[in-house]
Amino acid sequence: MLQHTQQLYDFHVWANDQVFAHLEQLPKEAFHAEATSVFPSVAQTFGHMYLFEQLYLLVLAEVPNADIFPKVPVWQEEAAGKDLAEMRRLFDGVAVQYRELLRRTPDPDKAMTIEHPNYGSLDTHFSEILRHVVNHGTYHRGNITAMLRQQGHAGVPTDYLFYLLERQQGGRQPG
Repeated sequence: MLQHTQQLYDFHVWANDQVFAHLEQLPKEAFHAEATSVFPSVAQTFGHMYLFEQLYLLVLAEVPNADIFPKVPVWQEEAAGKDLAEMRRLFDGVAVQYRELLRRTPDPDKAMTIEHPNYGSLDTHFSEILRHVVNHGTYHRGNITAMLRQQGHAGVPTDYLFYLLERQQGGRQPG
């Protein structure tokens, strides 16, 4: 099961990398251009994703909420106003931390209880929370595609199937 969990996270990193690489081919303005979506720009969408990934990294590491929540403004500040290259470096850094956590977590099905500030306690497993992180990224990569289309740009395919095909064909592997 650890291999499946690592592969799922590798897909997530691959999909983010696909979007970053695609954005590097577009005019610089596309990253900060205003859009009508869940967030007002691609940059702000990535900023939200970065904050979420940092937060759930600590949730997965079983850090108490009292230690996590004070870091939220720090993560917001880290991502604010970044250009594309700087944002990509932030995501690369988070990926290193997740991979290290996965390396130190031999049982991805270990039971966890997490406390959500609005919704209460959830008995779950490490792998379920990691799946939540990946699913959250998938959702917002879809938002980014919609924003790019509003600007007249194409999106980039980031479906899991394309990741599997690239792996099978010996394409570049994340990590």
